[in-house]
Amino acid sequence: MPFDSRIKKVLVIGSGPIVIGQAAEFDYAGAQACRVLKEAGVNVVLVNSNPATIMTDKALADEIYLEPLTVRTLERIIEKEKPDSLLAGLGGQTGLTLAMQLEKEGFLASHGVRLIGTNVEAIDKAEDRQLFKDTMAEIGEPTVPSEIATDVDTALRIAGEIGYPVIIRPAFTLGGSGGGVAYDPEEMRQIAKIGLDASPITQILVEKYIFGWKEIEFETMRDAVGNTIAVCSMENFDPVGIHTGDSIVVAPTLTLSDKEFQMLRSASLHIISALGIVGGCNCQFALNPDSFEYSVIEVNPRVSRSSALASKATGYPIAKITTKIALGYTLDEIRNDITGKTCACFEPALDYVVVKLPKWPFDKFAGASRQLGTQMKATGEVMAIAPTFEMALMKAVRGAEISLDTLNAAPVSDLPLSERLKVPDDRRLFTVFEALKAGEIGRAHV
Repeated sequence: MPFDSRIKKVLVIGSGPIVIGQAAEFDYAGAQACRVLKEAGVNVVLVNSNPATIMTDKALADEIYLEPLTVRTLERIIEKEKPDSLLAGLGGQTGLTLAMQLEKEGFLASHGVRLIGTNVEAIDKAEDRQLFKDTMAEIGEPTVPSEIATDVDTALRIAGEIGYPVIIRPAFTLGGSGGGVAYDPEEMRQIAKIGLDASPITQILVEKYIFGWKEIEFETMRDAVGNTIAVCSMENFDPVGIHTGDSIVVAPTLTLSDKEFQMLRSASLHIISALGIVGGCNCQFALNPDSFEYSVIEVNPRVSRSSALASKATGYPIAKITTKIALGYTLDEIRNDITGKTCACFEPALDYVVVKLPKWPFDKFAGASRQLGTQMKATGEVMAIAPTFEMALMKAVRGAEISLDTLNAAPVSDLPLSERLKVPDDRRLFTVFEALKAGEIGRAHV
C-alpha cells in the first residue's frame, strides 16, 4: 500500500510530565514519529506539557503546544489547527487515553479527524479488561481466572469466589498504577478502591495470583494488511507478581525450550491479528515453569517501555516503523535502515545477550518500602550488551551507578538470608548471589 495521501496534517500527543513508568522512552518514540512524519512531508502539530523533551524541539514539529494534556486543551488545539489525523500510540498511556476520550465523545468524528494506526475498536479490545478477556476466549488463548468489577462490593465477591490471593489490575493505566495484590478481604477493599479511582473508566480486573510463573514478553509488529512479525522476545528475571519495569529483563529469552518459545511467539502473533493491531504491540505471558501451561496477562496496543528496550536491543526502530505503518505503508514496503537491503518484515536475530537493570530511588526516599510488587517503583534503567548473560549482567551492574562492580553487596536488612530470599525487593539479585555462594539455593524457598 502506498502512502495515504489523505494525511496532510497530523496531531501528535506527547506523554506529558515524567512520572514513574512513563518517562524518556516515550519522548524517544515521539521524536522518531515526528521525524518520520516530517520526512513524509506531513504537517506536524505536537502537544506536550513537558518542555524538557527532544520532541518539543522546533526542528521536529511545525506547531508546538506546551499545554496541559487534557481533553479540553486538545479540543481547542484541534479547533484551531484543524488536523485531519491523530497519532496517539506513541505518547504512552496518556496519549492513548486522551485519544480514546476524544473519540468516544464524538469530537474527532465531528471535526473530521481520523485516528491513524491502531483503531479505536482494537485499542478498546486490548485496554478494556472485559473486552480483552472475551476476545481471548473467542480465539482460544488462555487467561488467568478473573472477573471484572466496577465497584468494591463486586470486587470482594469475585475475590471470595476465585480465592485469595488475587491481583487487582485497573483498566487504562500505566506502570501498574492503582493495582496490587490482596491476601485478604481487608486488603482487597483498600486496593480495589484505589484501583477503581485510578482507572479512567472505573474498572478493575480481579485476577487469580499465579506467583512463581515465568513472565515472558514479545514485542510484535503488524501492518494494516495483516503482515506480522515478532521483533524481540524478553524474559523477566523476577516471576509474575513483580512489575516488568521493576524486574531485570533479558533479551532474547534464555531459559525457554524451542517448543515453549514457538508456542508463545505463535500466540503473540495470533493475539495481535485477532485484536486488529496496526503498528507496534507488546504481549505479556505467564508461563508455568513446570509444564507447557501459559496464560495471557495483558497486551499494550501502543509503543511501550518495552518497545524502547526491544528497539535498542535489536536495532529494529519500532516507533519509526509504527509511524510509517500509520501513514499507510506495509512492512514489506519499508526498508530496514540497519541492513540497508532487507525490508521491515524480516525478524531480527540476536547472537548476543541484552540485560536491562532497573534503578530505584530508595537512596533518596529512605523511609519508603523497598519491597516490589505490581506497581512500578523504578525511575530509571541501564542496558548492557555482551556475548553472555553473565557478562551483560555485570556490565549493567557497573553501569547502574550504585557503587558496585560485583554482585557482592552488603544486606540492607538484618533478616537472616533464608528470610531475605522470600522478600522481592530491589536487592534481590544480590541476595540470590549471596545464597548461591552460601549453598542456600535449593534449601530455601525463593
